Amino acid sequence: MLRERHNFDKAVDRGEKVANLLEVVEPLEPAKDESLFLMSLPFINLPKLAEVGALYHTHAFLFVLCGFVISVFPSALHLFPAKLGKAFELFRRPLEFFFLLKFLLSYKTAKIPKGLSPAENYCYNVLTKVSRSFSAVILELSQELRDPICIFYLVLRALDTVEDDMSIPLEKKIKLLKEFANHLEEPGWNSREGYGASNVHEMKLLENFDQVIEVYSKLKPCYQVVIKDITIRMADGMCHFAQNKVVNMDDYNLYCHYVAGLVGIGLSKLWNNSGLEGDRFADLDELSNSMGLFLQKTNITRDYLEDIMEAPPRVFYPKDIWGKYASNVDEFKYPQNREQALKCLNEMVTNAVGHLTDCLDYMDLVKEPSIFKFCAIPQVMAIATLERCYNNPAVFTSEVKIRKGEAVRLMMGTNTYEDVCWWFDHYIDLLDARVPAADPNAQNLKAALAVAKKKIQAIRLAA
Repeated sequence: MLRERHNFDKAVDRGEKVANLLEVVEPLEPAKDESLFLMSLPFINLPKLAEVGALYHTHAFLFVLCGFVISVFPSALHLFPAKLGKAFELFRRPLEFFFLLKFLLSYKTAKIPKGLSPAENYCYNVLTKVSRSFSAVILELSQELRDPICIFYLVLRALDTVEDDMSIPLEKKIKLLKEFANHLEEPGWNSREGYGASNVHEMKLLENFDQVIEVYSKLKPCYQVVIKDITIRMADGMCHFAQNKVVNMDDYNLYCHYVAGLVGIGLSKLWNNSGLEGDRFADLDELSNSMGLFLQKTNITRDYLEDIMEAPPRVFYPKDIWGKYASNVDEFKYPQNREQALKCLNEMVTNAVGHLTDCLDYMDLVKEPSIFKFCAIPQVMAIATLERCYNNPAVFTSEVKIRKGEAVRLMMGTNTYEDVCWWFDHYIDLLDARVPAADPNAQNLKAALAVAKKKIQAIRLAA
């Protein structure tokens, strides 16, 4: 498919290609409700579709045409060879297919800015390597904030690389973490010790950290002070949990605060110092922390298998939760313990859901469009991921992800606060419909979902 697309791109001017293919689906308004979208399928511009088929590469055209057939007649999927079945599965969800097609043909992702210094160019290039998802939203930010947020992310990613490297002796790691923030004021400093060797891009980030320091040194002082302060506080928290386990719920919340809540607090201070959001974010630590906790708890819940398979295993599920269902947290990876594993998983999801109303309150305050998307897209991705994880045994056997078409739909369909409310409401309903009556946390989860649902209804009434 990718090879055909390459030939397709070479053969036809891109602008003409986009215009023609989008004319095919122009009548299909990207409504969020899939049932409404399906009702519009009969209005596909069929003459234009035939014209496009004659003009462009036959294989690419047939793939799209077959997709529309499957969108209308899902039972036709079994007629295609098994190898193609996975690709054509996308067409069982025509709205996701529409957004994916539109993204591939016409969505203009932000590029690395032109005219950068060598150090700035390095920072943006390494950003795209260590995190494709965050680099996309960072590059969409306004010029005022793009460099500070890029450097903020890279500094904390480098710090996290040291913390994650389990080959570093504890005493040495604590020393490295405590001294890390001071290196921001040390031109030319880098680390050539091979830390983070399991991820070559993270290792190279530390090896070329002098480039990050150079760009940091040119930021406005109001940005530097926030980045350094959060780095110091996060390093202190990492030192604490390098020597202490996550046992009770206070530990769990404190750990998530150090590794993610502080990021939320730092971002709010950067929004405030930029002048782009007025003074609404000058003193918003509680909501900012909760935004970070929601994202981190979602990641921890999803990443059980990855963490437990580390050498040595890393355990972030709090014992206050997993201890109710097993004598050892690694028991959940075995099939014979699946029932208890799901009960533990569902309680983890229930705990994360408790942050939904805070997230809604925070995003209601964000007005600058690029900052809003930066904040909102990870949140809607997180609630989609939580819904996918809930009561899902795959969490204990593989990596659980939302579908690519779903991710693109969320990214392209999250532009306003009303969009965020719609997505939250959508996934709340999906979660609520899947709660097993026999689950020990069913009542607690339903109550938490009802609180968030009521909040969204009040927002809509007030609009």
